[in-house]
Amino acid sequence: MGDRSVTWDCSPDLARVGAGHPVAAYRDEITTVLHRGRAIIIAPPGTGKTTFVPPLVASRCSGRVIVTQPRRVAARAAARRLATLTGTHPGEFASHTVRGESTMTRDTKVEFVTTGVLLRRLLNDPDLTGVDAVILDEIHERHLDADLVVAMVCEVAQLRDDLIIVAMSATVDSSGWATLLGGAEPAPVVEVASALHELEVEWAPAAGTAVESWGVSREFLGHLGTVTVNALNHHTEGSALVFVPGAREVDHVVTDLRSRLSETCIEVVGLSGSMSTREQDHALSDPGNVRRVIVSTAAAESSLTVPGVRLVVDSGLSREPRLDRGRDMTGLVTVRESRASAVQRAGRAARLGPGVAVRCLCAQDWAAMDADPAPEVDHADLVAPLLSLAMWGSPRGEGMALPTPLPQDRVAAAEAELRDLGGRRRGGANHGQGTLSCHVSPGSASGKGFDRQCRHRRFAPLC
Repeated sequence: MGDRSVTWDCSPDLARVGAGHPVAAYRDEITTVLHRGRAIIIAPPGTGKTTFVPPLVASRCSGRVIVTQPRRVAARAAARRLATLTGTHPGEFASHTVRGESTMTRDTKVEFVTTGVLLRRLLNDPDLTGVDAVILDEIHERHLDADLVVAMVCEVAQLRDDLIIVAMSATVDSSGWATLLGGAEPAPVVEVASALHELEVEWAPAAGTAVESWGVSREFLGHLGTVTVNALNHHTEGSALVFVPGAREVDHVVTDLRSRLSETCIEVVGLSGSMSTREQDHALSDPGNVRRVIVSTAAAESSLTVPGVRLVVDSGLSREPRLDRGRDMTGLVTVRESRASAVQRAGRAARLGPGVAVRCLCAQDWAAMDADPAPEVDHADLVAPLLSLAMWGSPRGEGMALPTPLPQDRVAAAEAELRDLGGRRRGGANHGQGTLSCHVSPGSASGKGFDRQCRHRRFAPLC
């Protein structure tokens, strides 16, 4: 992987796009490492990596730049923000593509997509036709789709030495990722200095249990509301961002806070992936002189710019997919967030100036938390990922640059489940490819996740 000569494009106006973003000061350093074709960029929240790096990469490409985001709301918001900063309409320079929605046109240079969208695109077009660069944003969020995308993109790059790959995060093991992307010649790492102002952390643990067998307790949600109101009264500058684990809790806390703050001029809004685009846009809009409380899921933890925030109230909870072995289904489970996620959330309060983060935890809770988010592969049902890998031609993912290899005991269990479902026709193992026919109902445990994906498709043999 050698250096390459580049014809530079003077568009877009990178000085305008990078104004006020600390990462813009690293323009020359990033440009230099891009000549290697691989790069890791470590930049704290608020430095502008999601806004500035994609157009910088695009300025050296004739084809399109794809930027992955962990959530739909982040992909939409990033595309709209970049369109605003470049003075273009959505789709002209920057676009987004998420499930069932796209603003991409033939003029698009930077396309923000969810990892699921890119995964499906890779399976349909392994050459990534028309794409000159892939930027993997927020790589610390170890969703299974994202892990598969990383491995597949690395394989594409082995056949396309013109393909640029950039991985970005605020909190990640840079050396491990440099080796993963670069192989024998580790990818260069650019570390952007912190842009955070002074951050004061307060602790406000609840007296009772936060999570019951059915979910987050009403008592804890009430405690969260009380902590938020007290913090607003004590810290009177800027807006507040309140983190809860899911959309149901967003609705509950928004209703509670609107009642508690009805005598004030404070606006209370929610933010989650289940809300309409219009509601999301409003939550992410500049409130001007209006003080606002935004109650959000982890959607606002990274990538998104939430204007005016100087106060964060963190429930300390997250909702993550887990495999229920008793029911043989994957479902969302409320768990303690990792310390890395807590740091990300708290950092949202100190992007504009000195901020305050209130954690609804005690010191014992903090000590017991995992240092980093658990990779989804550790807990997820592997049936659908195995089908994707079979479509790719690499059953079990062996030899691929997966950030975490698939657990082989659960791979064997997933393969057995596929056989029980009649997932492979007799004789498939005796040919170069087997034809997968999924005769399962859409509502069944395994059918839900992959029925439409796999029907009438061709797969490499699973064993």
